[in-house]
Amino acid sequence: MTRPDRTADWLTIREATDVILGSVARLDAETIDLLDAAGRTLATDVTAPRDQPPWDNSAMDGYAVLAEDVRGASKADPRRLKLVESIAAGEFPSRDAGPGEAIRIMTGAPIPRGADSVIRIEHTRVVDAINVEVLDDADAGRNIRLRGEDLREGEIVLEKGALLRAGEIGVLATVGRARVQVCRRPRIAILSTGNELVDLDGFAEVLAGRRIVNSNSYALAAACSAVGAQPVLLGIAPDESAAIRARVEGVIDRCDALVTSAGASVGEHDVVKDALETLGMNAAFWRVRIRPGSPFSFGTIQRTGQAPLPVFGLPGNPVSAIVTFEILVKPAIRAMLGRRTIHPPTILVRVGRAIESRAGLVRFLRVRLANADAGLPRAELTGNQGSGVLTSVARADALLVVPLDVDRLEAGEVAVAVPLQEQDAAQIAPGF
Repeated sequence: MTRPDRTADWLTIREATDVILGSVARLDAETIDLLDAAGRTLATDVTAPRDQPPWDNSAMDGYAVLAEDVRGASKADPRRLKLVESIAAGEFPSRDAGPGEAIRIMTGAPIPRGADSVIRIEHTRVVDAINVEVLDDADAGRNIRLRGEDLREGEIVLEKGALLRAGEIGVLATVGRARVQVCRRPRIAILSTGNELVDLDGFAEVLAGRRIVNSNSYALAAACSAVGAQPVLLGIAPDESAAIRARVEGVIDRCDALVTSAGASVGEHDVVKDALETLGMNAAFWRVRIRPGSPFSFGTIQRTGQAPLPVFGLPGNPVSAIVTFEILVKPAIRAMLGRRTIHPPTILVRVGRAIESRAGLVRFLRVRLANADAGLPRAELTGNQGSGVLTSVARADALLVVPLDVDRLEAGEVAVAVPLQEQDAAQIAPGF
């Protein structure tokens, strides 16, 4: 997937990301039930229709009182108050609280006018049916949740682009959104290529030593789902231009992006580029300064009445495919989803052991995060870092970043890592 002369561009990750993001756009919105919205991306701002909580309410089971009536109370010197009413959750007070009075109240129940404190039950002692004693004044002026302290009527409570997690779903329920507008999930077509590959139903050939199993399609489908996209598996195409073209032609107009794995270098059997160029693909670049995964390419296919189809050419080595998807493809999918944050989230870690590298490429090493070392997680390599060692990813919590101009990370040195889990982290631009 490059220009006919096959000249490598060798873009930096930042340059490649800028090209990719300039070629994708946010998708349209759809309205779904709130119970189906977890993991989706909010398409519109949401405002509060009323204050929340709608009234001052109790944060404790206890007694609503006036603070001046209980100050100085202790077990040795209790304050006796007259019990005048009881308010359960869901009920409203029928009277105000006056001096020398206590009103039994449950968590969430409205605070009666006049009361400015809720004394928790464990700080009281019931004397008889009409009297209660306060044994501690620690709750004077406390344990009241004020009207509107969570949400104010008319304020924006969730902004478009928010990832809908448990907290966001709860807020949507709080403001009465039984249905919610979310960005449509991008449909990502995934095609693996190679005469050597066989799918899981042909695993006997793998056991016989004749074929290699197609793991990339499954790994990339899982990565798509994790970021909020819908994978569309095209299976395996042999190294034949006509076969590749036949697989792709049927999805050009019904998917939002195409991801291929293998056929990303310049060998004579890498025919993916040729096949896609016959479909009108406009190549943007080939080769990125990243390891593993440097033979990564990107282009677009023009479509009638639709935006151009982004085409991501991933290397065939399993680790290379996963790493380049994580670093270069996921930002594009997040942009399609309209996410507020689209770049890979990063954390600071402390290098467990010295690591030799080679300047000129940004390396992403698979690491496990161990107990904190001087306040930061300690990053330990998961073993052999070869681009074909898929277990190095399965054992990893994060990708340790070795910057472009660095040839060695010392033990104990602070470095950047990309967590291998989907997050809605606040980051403006990549840190590598």
